[in-house]
Amino acid sequence: MYLVGAAHPNKERTVSILERLARDETTLVTDAEVLQEILHRYAAIDRMDAVQPAFDAILGIVDEVFPVSADDLIRAKSLFLSTKGLSARDAVHAAIMISHEVGTLFSFDTGFDALSFLKRMS
Repeated sequence: MYLVGAAHPNKERTVSILERLARDETTLVTDAEVLQEILHRYAAIDRMDAVQPAFDAILGIVDEVFPVSADDLIRAKSLFLSTKGLSARDAVHAAIMISHEVGTLFSFDTGFDALSFLKRMS
């Protein structure tokens, strides 16, 4: 969202990190829940014009979009119920990362710091 959204303190940092990751040819992935969050957020702020650019930006830089399975949601529930400070959405992302053996994520969301098995870049 920082990549295509309005001016924000995290926008420049986001662009810089993504440029470095692309330069280093780092494999980038996301999950379907990220795309759902874009739909939800831009609908909530009545910015339907921003949906396509946001999808284009995400899908233009990632190598793969992971699906959200029932097993992921069951794992997310366990993470959510057992980890203080972890939001439900972050639990879903973390569960999908476990399923696909992804150990590092790029996020400004400090809720992920409660999960010792993940390394958060920001």
